[in-house]
Amino acid sequence: MLDTAVPSLAPTTDPAWLLVEEGFTLVREHELESQFAIANGYLGSRGSLAEGCPLSAPATYIAGVFDAEPGSVPHLVEIHDWCHLSVSICGQPLRLDVGRTLEHRRILDMRQAILWRFWRHEDKDGRITRIRSFRFASQADRHLLVHCVEITPENYSGPLLLDASLAASATQTTHEGVSVSVALANRVLDPDGRVIGSTELLSGNQPFRAKRGSTYRLERVAAVYTSRETDRPNEAAQRHAEDALNRLTEIIADHQRAWQIRWHASDVRIEGAPEDQRALRFAAYHLLSCANPDDERVSIGARGLSGPGYKGHVLWDTEIFMLPFFTLTWPEAARAMLMYRYHTLPAARANAARLGYSGALYAWESAATGEDVTPSFVGTPEGEVIRILTGEQEHHISADVAYAVWQYWDATRDDRFLLDAGLEILIETARFWASRVVLEEDGRYHIRCVIGPDEYHEGVDDNAYTNGMAQWNLETAANVAERCAVCWPEEWQAIGRRIAVSEEEIQSWRNIARNIYTGFDERTGLFEQFRGYFELEDIDLSRFANRIAPMDVILGRENIAKTKIIKQPDVVMLVYLLWDRLPAEVRKANFEYYEPRCGHGSSLSPAIHAVVAARLGNMALAEHYFRQTAEIDLANNMGNSAAGVHMAALGGLWQSAVFGFAGLHLGESEPRFQPNLPESWRRLSMRFQWRNNWFDVALP
Repeated sequence: MLDTAVPSLAPTTDPAWLLVEEGFTLVREHELESQFAIANGYLGSRGSLAEGCPLSAPATYIAGVFDAEPGSVPHLVEIHDWCHLSVSICGQPLRLDVGRTLEHRRILDMRQAILWRFWRHEDKDGRITRIRSFRFASQADRHLLVHCVEITPENYSGPLLLDASLAASATQTTHEGVSVSVALANRVLDPDGRVIGSTELLSGNQPFRAKRGSTYRLERVAAVYTSRETDRPNEAAQRHAEDALNRLTEIIADHQRAWQIRWHASDVRIEGAPEDQRALRFAAYHLLSCANPDDERVSIGARGLSGPGYKGHVLWDTEIFMLPFFTLTWPEAARAMLMYRYHTLPAARANAARLGYSGALYAWESAATGEDVTPSFVGTPEGEVIRILTGEQEHHISADVAYAVWQYWDATRDDRFLLDAGLEILIETARFWASRVVLEEDGRYHIRCVIGPDEYHEGVDDNAYTNGMAQWNLETAANVAERCAVCWPEEWQAIGRRIAVSEEEIQSWRNIARNIYTGFDERTGLFEQFRGYFELEDIDLSRFANRIAPMDVILGRENIAKTKIIKQPDVVMLVYLLWDRLPAEVRKANFEYYEPRCGHGSSLSPAIHAVVAARLGNMALAEHYFRQTAEIDLANNMGNSAAGVHMAALGGLWQSAVFGFAGLHLGESEPRFQPNLPESWRRLSMRFQWRNNWFDVALP
């Protein structure tokens, strides 16, 4: 008799921890697969139906493992469908689209990070079958995936066949030579806990005769290894799967404990607003699912490990939108993500050199090596081919990475990271900006032909965000370099020898920062988003309030570039990141000017507006943008969640609650709060770590 801990497992009872889908709607299946994804930072698997359906898109990804046909853009590798399962009753496959569904419910239990399914189905001959299943990606053992299925014939006895199509082990190799191996171990148990049939790693199918009213259980474990971890991934996967199947109760308990630790550190608790609470937990669940503090070779892509969007590439989304969450709740994970940027620094140097610049220009879209893998062209549904310029012109990415390095060090005072990696990133990105600026006749330094966060306007001069962040990057690199020279003179001398930095170079950064063109008008308190922006056509976006398409689709790409409509916060983004450097009246003036002109054509947009609106006390706008952010994935309000959840929006939702409504400011000496909670929020409580101390906060 085997243990009974597996059947005793059940979903959390508190509905604020649960994402529930009742019934079955075929056209929503792709977006639900994204919502219900399970992951652990090493691997991730979409929440597809085990038996599939006409619109099913099952996929499992391994973080950092990319593949590409020669001449194409790298994409995250999709490995074999480890949880495929076909149940046949008296020779008839059990499917949602055949017969009558009596009950169908899927539950993402975010507290336990377990995806549940409850299904009662009547086939065309009147046989009723009840299925209860769960699956998870182990947070305690990142090589493991677990799937358990209980099957009960309610009103019949007869032959059942469980068919899993994956062979006992499957290995695939990328064009780069990385081998990925998946091994399955499986067993079927009768109502008394005895094994039925084969206990091989996977025998392909498990036929047996089922008795009316009895419950049978399939227990399945998948182990995944790549040649990055071992020379023999296939053998490692087979051994691990077989061993784990015999320790299933332990595997489940370890997974639950690991998630208890993560939630204890990161849960933001809201009283009085259950939907907002659920949205914040959904955001934290997917963020926590995608981080891996033990692997410095990978970071988190724009859609995490939940779908194929952006081909798994890493963008500025990670450093600006996601990293603050990890810095304050899981600094080890934040450090690993920043080390990915350090390990890809050689590619950033090469990217800058390729364009004729010094220092490091990080790739706008990065994959395994840090080389720029931004596609040069993209096709539209209408067959139009559009030139993509972000990889060539969206250079603010280097300042964004530098900003994250500083933010992490300031919050953790991880001096070892600063000396081993962070300082070099700050110096090399400052060098890039020093070579990127041009000193012109007006005595000011200018940055020509860039794209800011607002991607509706390409090839602009003196973008306020780009110039402002370059200025910050140059100043901060100089300040940190001088601090290191004083505090760690021996390490500083070694760094200076390794990358040949001099006092003259540091002073040149300060000179550029003092004299860079910012586009700021002291009379109005406004930053001009770029040279000539104020002369563009002003469009009243309220005329398009009921639009169902982005503004660049409505007006056309060429036409929108002639208007003041912006895709996402640009100047407002600068205001947010450099908040303490700007007077209150400047923050307010720029938000009030640019907010009505933002078309929110990006999922990154509403969260930043929510933070700034909350800090300015405009609660109606703040709550509106908070909920708009929450609905990007939970309501698919942008229509593209099928390609995976939007990780930047999820990180932004957390920031809007913590830095916006809670009003957390991380000052030089201590954290401080200036809360502006929504009226429906009776209380907000949270934990965060700052400079090696944990803070427990309850507001109001």
